[in-house]
This record gives sequence, structure tokens and C-alpha cells, in this order.
Amino acid sequence: MAKGYWVARIDISDFEQYKKYIAANAAPFAEYGARFLVRAGDFECREGTSRSRNVVIEFPSYEAAKACYDSPAYQAAKALRDDVSEGDMVIVEGYDG
Repeated sequence: MAKGYWVARIDISDFEQYKKYIAANAAPFAEYGARFLVRAGDFECREGTSRSRNVVIEFPSYEAAKACYDSPAYQAAKALRDDVSEGDMVIVEGYDG
């Protein structure tokens, strides 16, 4: 079974408020088996455009990645960041070749 991934690029306007989102997303991430592979490390944009924060989260399956995003617990956490960040996020199925 292929793993699932969240790939997000985020700009944050109020990091103090964003910290509340970080605290609130811990429970749904634990519930759905999430593991951070990238969490805002140094980066170089070699092509296209970028945002200030890049995140890649691995889930045990594509279905788990989608279920976590749709869960009431994650949606409650997401509501804490909606007004203080702007970004792009995709949920993608990993390559299982």
C-alpha cells in the first residue's frame, strides 16, 4: 500500500497565533500516524515561486492522509491558522513501485 503525503508551502503573518495551530494539530496527526519529513528547514527555490515555510508530512497510506485532513479534529486546528497564514497544500499518493 502506497503511503500518503501532505506537501504544503505556507506564509505566516502571525507566528504567535500560528503556534496555536501547531499545538492543536498534534492530536489528529498522532491519530492518523503522521510523521514530519520536512518542517520549515532551510531551502533554496531553484524554479518557480516559493513561500517562507515548507512542510512534508508522511502518512501510512493515501487514505489516512485524506482522512486526517477531513477529520473534525484537524479542521478545528486548521481554523486556527486560516486567518494568519496563506498557502498551498496538496495530498499526494506516494510512489509504490
